[in-house]
Amino acid sequence: MNFSQRQPEWHTIPAVALNHIFDYLDPPDRKSAASVCYSWRLSFFQKRYFRNFRFQLDVGHDDQLAFFYRSMAHLARELIIVFDFRNAFHIQKMRRLLHKVARCDNIQKLRFQTHNVGLVAIGSMHSEHSVAIEQCFVEPLKLFLNRKRQSCQLLDLGAIEALSYYGHDFLKAIVKPQELLQLTLASIKYDPSHYPILTLDATLLQKCAALQVLSLDYDSLSDELLHTIQVLPLRKLLIAVHGLDSEEHPDVSETAWSNFSDHFSSIELVLTLVYAYEAIELLQHRVLRRNMPVTHVRLLFCEQMNAEALDWMSVHHSETLRSIHYVDSAYKHSNCMDYARHGFLRQDPFVMMAWRCKHLEEIVVHGYLMDPHNLVGIARLRGRQLKRLEVSMIDWSSAAPLNSFNEEISALLGQQWSPISPDKMPPSLAFDYEVRDQFVYEMLRQDLSQ
Repeated sequence: MNFSQRQPEWHTIPAVALNHIFDYLDPPDRKSAASVCYSWRLSFFQKRYFRNFRFQLDVGHDDQLAFFYRSMAHLARELIIVFDFRNAFHIQKMRRLLHKVARCDNIQKLRFQTHNVGLVAIGSMHSEHSVAIEQCFVEPLKLFLNRKRQSCQLLDLGAIEALSYYGHDFLKAIVKPQELLQLTLASIKYDPSHYPILTLDATLLQKCAALQVLSLDYDSLSDELLHTIQVLPLRKLLIAVHGLDSEEHPDVSETAWSNFSDHFSSIELVLTLVYAYEAIELLQHRVLRRNMPVTHVRLLFCEQMNAEALDWMSVHHSETLRSIHYVDSAYKHSNCMDYARHGFLRQDPFVMMAWRCKHLEEIVVHGYLMDPHNLVGIARLRGRQLKRLEVSMIDWSSAAPLNSFNEEISALLGQQWSPISPDKMPPSLAFDYEVRDQFVYEMLRQDLSQ
């Protein structure tokens, strides 16, 4: 073959020269260059090109697992593992995967992602299920946390109830707790009215001297714990409420929250009720406190509207509340205010929040029938300070044409606005527990990441 017709032998470029070339390239161009040939791809997978790299791995895809073991295990700093907690094959794969992670000093942040709460309730779990969880998750996780060279900076248990009960063991296993930045122990319960209560040793959290983000189930909170974590540099605390047990878990006192709010004047406190069918009725009596610095409230699938609690929040948290989400299934009853029950209320509680809460920026309401005049009132009260107003169910029976309301609200908010149309309503509003679970998991992850 004529020399002029020969193809360039790019793979023969010396590795030293190729590394210099790669150093000059931007990340997107470097990634494209790695597809030229095998030798160029080898030069691409070097630690200096993957600083602070986050890798998401779906256990259900064997090709992703193989790629992780082959190329990414010693490069990623943060690993997000997506799996189905009900799938026995996924659980078995997790054992090998987590043992591999425990041997990779470069991985300092570990997150789990799943979309379901499990097959059975914790109290009904057979011994073989408990053994499987301990062998496939708990034992390798302890090895990961027990590393001495590179400590864990982030541990997110993915709101998995079965893993959250080992929270005390995981905290004890951390060799360098002073380097932990985020710890997620809040969970979604299989049965929100009957479940074991995790007892945390507050002194273990006290050792996490750099902890900035913490999520806990409300049952783990106590006056002592609130006092102990005041030494931490927390910027976000997420509390998940399920059931309320007055015998096993005493309520957190007003004094404890007062001391907490004095110490954390600018903390982001997210209060999330998940399937809290009983707790929603007692929210303002058992959970909320006047000095509780609540900034974000999530009421998710609690199957009733506690208007008194919303009104209570608008009065006592007017200086802190920034966001309110009320999400329930659209099929529930008439989904409108029961004024016979809440006779003392003359206004919609969301209107009162818009009036009283000076820093309210977000109102999301699904599964509750809104009066369009109240929506206009909310827009007038908050104006352009309200960055998000999202509703999906509106009672148009006694209102002017839809377009006139949309135009007025858009003008008041300073942005194009319209209610969520039926074809774009969240699938979680249907009576489908699996879709609901997925919605709730996504909401918890979103609140932790913001």
